[in-house]
Amino acid sequence: MNCPFCRIPDSKVVDSRLTADGRGIRRRRECTACHARFTTYEWVQESAPVVVKKDGRREPYDRNKLMEGLRRAFQKRPVSTEAITAIVDEIERTLSEISTQEIPSRRIGELVMEHLSRIDHVAYVRFASVYKSFRDPEEFALEILRLKSGSDTRPL
Repeated sequence: MNCPFCRIPDSKVVDSRLTADGRGIRRRRECTACHARFTTYEWVQESAPVVVKKDGRREPYDRNKLMEGLRRAFQKRPVSTEAITAIVDEIERTLSEISTQEIPSRRIGELVMEHLSRIDHVAYVRFASVYKSFRDPEEFALEILRLKSGSDTRPL
């Protein structure tokens, strides 16, 4: 591992531990030349699934795209970045349990909507309006009625 300070390609591991989510390893290292300390992370490189879009196109799964969609849904809502990251982690965990390399975008959208309906109804309706391609106010109203009639009793 190259030292980020002096670029010498020799360092020693001082401490290793699991990351908070248990899916990686955090290593504290020390350069053998300049004695600077730095942290590295290691994760298992999983093969990314392919997302099959509504029109049949296929594209590699992109975590950043999912994060950005959630950020837009939660814009100006009282939800932390850590909570958004936790949602993405949970969705990815669910997707990893599916034993196929191709995942319909519809399935990812359903997982997002499940999480949003439990956390924030405004974010849910924002996401649903794009995901379900609402064309008029009546479709919004029907979705809100459906959401209100669900088992979740939180106010909109």
